Amino acid sequence: MSIIFNEKQKTFSLHTKNTTYQMKIGNLDYLIHTYYGPSIPDEDVSYQIKQYDRGFSGNPIESIQDRTFSLDAQPQEFSTYQQGDFRTSSMEVVNADGSMVFGGKVKDYRIKTGKFTLDGLPTCFATEKDTVDTLEITLADPVSLVEVTLLYSVFEEKDIITRSTLVYNAGSGTIHLRKIMASCLDFTNGSDKDIVSFPGRYGQEKQVERMCVNHHIHRFESGRGSSSHQQSPYLILCDHDATEDFGTCYGMAMMYSGNFLAEVELDQYDQLRVQMGINNKNFNFLLEAGERFTAPEVVMTCTEKGLTGITHIYHDFIRSNLNRSKFMHEERPILINTWEAVFFDFDDKKLVEVAKAAKKMGVEMLVMDDGWFGKRDNDKSGLGDWFVNRNKIHCGLHDLVKQVNELDMKFGIWFEPEMVSVDSDLYRKHPDWAMEIPGRDAIVSREQLALDISRRDVQDYLIESVNAILDDANIAYMKWDINRSVTDLWSNALASERQGELAHRMVLGLYRIMDGIIKTHPDILFEGCSGGGGRFDLAMLSYYPQYWSSDNTKPIDNLKLHYGASFLYPPCTQGAHVSDSTAYVPFDTKAVIAMGGTFGYELDATHLEPEILAGCQKMSKRFKKYFKLISEGDYYRLTNPFSTGNFTAWQSVSKDKKESLLSIVITNQTVNGPQEYVKVKGLDKDLQYTVSGDIAGSVIVSGAALMRVGIPVPRDVQDYSAFQIEIKA
Repeated sequence: MSIIFNEKQKTFSLHTKNTTYQMKIGNLDYLIHTYYGPSIPDEDVSYQIKQYDRGFSGNPIESIQDRTFSLDAQPQEFSTYQQGDFRTSSMEVVNADGSMVFGGKVKDYRIKTGKFTLDGLPTCFATEKDTVDTLEITLADPVSLVEVTLLYSVFEEKDIITRSTLVYNAGSGTIHLRKIMASCLDFTNGSDKDIVSFPGRYGQEKQVERMCVNHHIHRFESGRGSSSHQQSPYLILCDHDATEDFGTCYGMAMMYSGNFLAEVELDQYDQLRVQMGINNKNFNFLLEAGERFTAPEVVMTCTEKGLTGITHIYHDFIRSNLNRSKFMHEERPILINTWEAVFFDFDDKKLVEVAKAAKKMGVEMLVMDDGWFGKRDNDKSGLGDWFVNRNKIHCGLHDLVKQVNELDMKFGIWFEPEMVSVDSDLYRKHPDWAMEIPGRDAIVSREQLALDISRRDVQDYLIESVNAILDDANIAYMKWDINRSVTDLWSNALASERQGELAHRMVLGLYRIMDGIIKTHPDILFEGCSGGGGRFDLAMLSYYPQYWSSDNTKPIDNLKLHYGASFLYPPCTQGAHVSDSTAYVPFDTKAVIAMGGTFGYELDATHLEPEILAGCQKMSKRFKKYFKLISEGDYYRLTNPFSTGNFTAWQSVSKDKKESLLSIVITNQTVNGPQEYVKVKGLDKDLQYTVSGDIAGSVIVSGAALMRVGIPVPRDVQDYSAFQIEIKA
């Protein structure tokens, strides 16, 4: 059993293969956090928590004779609210009597076999090979009768612990939930920690920032209606001296696609609190008597093997425990997307010509992007009208797909279901379905509005209309896009006092829509998109095996993008294409960088120079050769593209350490510079390897030498040259 409750010590110990997580029913039945880190024996380590009489830190009335006990200085498992703890709270609630307080004490607990699930929210799952146990601990406020159940599922072999929180109104009146965190993690000393976060913007997603924790409340959040380009619901907490290979690191990633909040606070006593949950801005959820609220799941891990160790744990877990799609482990077709080739200017004949030309490139699937539906000749109209535009697709979708299939090519299609154009039949028929606040002019973006997908009728319309298109033809792939942030939060279907529930209800509505479309089409490969990576999160990856990383297809920018995304997401989940952008970068370099993701093309196949066509054929074959290694192997970041350097390098290594692919891109060619070397990682030091590929000739070298001496980086080459080197036992 990976979860042990010691009756005498009143400790709960959660053990994975290499970590231990412990909490204790402490003084006055408050749940105290005692430890999370590398494995320790099953013993009570609460001795580390020392009690002092702290000035201006109040004491519960039950401990009036003992001024040393204050919740303001206790490491809590789920912080109380208005009970003397002045740090960031795990929950904020307005009780039926108007009081704003939660004093949760341990009421009961349960230990069960298997993984918890959450109503209306995606969660990770256990496979047949996993040993998973679940702990439920209920905290109850004896006055308000509000109860909070803390959920923990322990994936013993995977070194993963997942958490969630359920709030239950066991009283007789209505309460207002104004903040709810899915996880709270307290450390008795956090002054030696750094935070690694992944901010960005449209076209520059998943940048990397590392900062020392200081005595402030660090907030990482999105209030844009989605997890956003600007922040990621994922943090790493690590030792100051942690590197890629060494140091204790903690990962926290939330399975939620809406407005999220992560808080990191170093308090007055150098204690550290890290929390993740739903953003409390514009959030006010009413719970009537007997109703329950469910917070999203947070996926946590810990390792002593540095940042690479965190990456390998998450990559393996995402590939095996997040998405049940067969495509997670199948070879995916090399696709060409029509957007940069034709934009809105196409008809069925032109698409067939693109497919014929793309076939010669080694492409296996044509994806028809925006412009095929409604009255859609630009981005100003037509969204929401999900019927085929016969002025463009003269033969109809079914016959068009058939023509492409006859070329031995698969067919894919683009949708943006969650939005509506003001100039559309749908908006004219159902203006009340759009997000607009009565009496106010709406904020428009791309001349489109967000649909109120919290409404059941809107959800049903989208499920029925999108499925009708998918079922009309032999569709093999769907790209699901969303191209604006959500503003004007207002639902015509909610009472005024419930408008604070809308943002979360829209996320729940989105998951229901995806359940009705994605999960009912297991043979279609779905790819997510939000103007690129604007909603790239674990919840989305539980539906989509891959996500379009960025609308920015400039290859050198993508070196940074793939680097940042790689801390959490394996390459097989990162959509990446070769495009016509950045003419000064050689074609092969663009292809090598796109192989850091799912690989495809975003260019006009009908106007390729012979040498580019030959390059496409060569690199398409190469990607198929290395697909399994790239998608299933261990990923290593060998350089940091955010630091000054002359090249960027990364590596994939098979699980048995017998095969590896090393990729190098020259980013700063220096004149008459020194010889530089790449020291590879992850090999067996005792094996002999053949080193071959883009470097002339081949040599046989030991794994020890390759990792400790390295491989020379070619000099006197064209600017932005790239090399791929095969290393095989």
